[in-house]
Amino acid sequence: MREIVHIQAGQCGNQIGSKFWEVISDEHGIQPDGQYKGESDLQLERIDVYYNEANGGKYVPRAVLVDLEPGTMDSVRNSPYGQLFRPDNFVRAELVDNVLDVVRKEAEGCDCLQGFQLTHSLGGGTGSGMGTLLISKIREEFPDRIMSSFSVVPSPKVSDTVVEPYNATLSVHQLVENTDETFCIDNEALYDICFRTLKLQNPSYGDLNHLVSMTMSGVTTCLRFPGQLNADLRKLAVNMVPFPRLHFFMPGFAPLSAKNLVAYRASSVAELTQQMFDAKNMMAACDPRHGRYLTVAAIFRGKMSMREVDDQMMSVQNKNSSYFVG
Repeated sequence: MREIVHIQAGQCGNQIGSKFWEVISDEHGIQPDGQYKGESDLQLERIDVYYNEANGGKYVPRAVLVDLEPGTMDSVRNSPYGQLFRPDNFVRAELVDNVLDVVRKEAEGCDCLQGFQLTHSLGGGTGSGMGTLLISKIREEFPDRIMSSFSVVPSPKVSDTVVEPYNATLSVHQLVENTDETFCIDNEALYDICFRTLKLQNPSYGDLNHLVSMTMSGVTTCLRFPGQLNADLRKLAVNMVPFPRLHFFMPGFAPLSAKNLVAYRASSVAELTQQMFDAKNMMAACDPRHGRYLTVAAIFRGKMSMREVDDQMMSVQNKNSSYFVG
């Protein structure tokens, strides 16, 4: 199976990473104790991509958790899904070689490793510095494997620390050189979605992390479940990256709904398409109407007609032809 090793670095990386594992464990029917309690064969068909089956039928995430101070790791350990992770894979306040040893062990436990994914922020210290150092070291050791990252980009409107712009500037260089695909997520856009779309009065980091984890779950759907297109990281990169250094993606997500929303309504393909191309649904606060689309990957989930999806994609391209290159 084509496995992916997931690495989360720093406070932000660990928080969105552990939320991601909660969301996909739920989708695959994996309980907090690692036991499978789902009811569909589809949940297990490609579960090896992100999980390793251990003794007693327990599923363990292929995850390495890295931070330079203990607080965040302890809160991940004490969360409902804290028991799911392999205890040896919590690496704290140790230098990069120790982390690489753990990454190497995880990679050796794979039959056919397709690549790595890293969650981190570019504004903090560990996520930007240690995170990008790990990317470059892993690139040296596994030059032929795909490296993808989910990078939370700092924004002047939502800033925690003075040195965020410096951290981001220094680490973007590493992402340009050493990753194959980077999904850009921006706190300003997440706050805008919480205020405008979800109508939350006082959004917490938990609400932002929920949005990020839903987006990560959506982006990785085609890697975790059988599908028509972009079935692994390499195919996604081939379809999406026109020039090697130009691999920064802006994820959009639809339908957006608040965590505790009770009412549920099925959306049509046309509505979903219109929403996911809307600037208000983008996870980066950058209006796509001010630029051009070089490539787009639309990932749909659930039962839907391929013909309807193709027609919608054609309609979007024809109506907005001035925004598409090629």
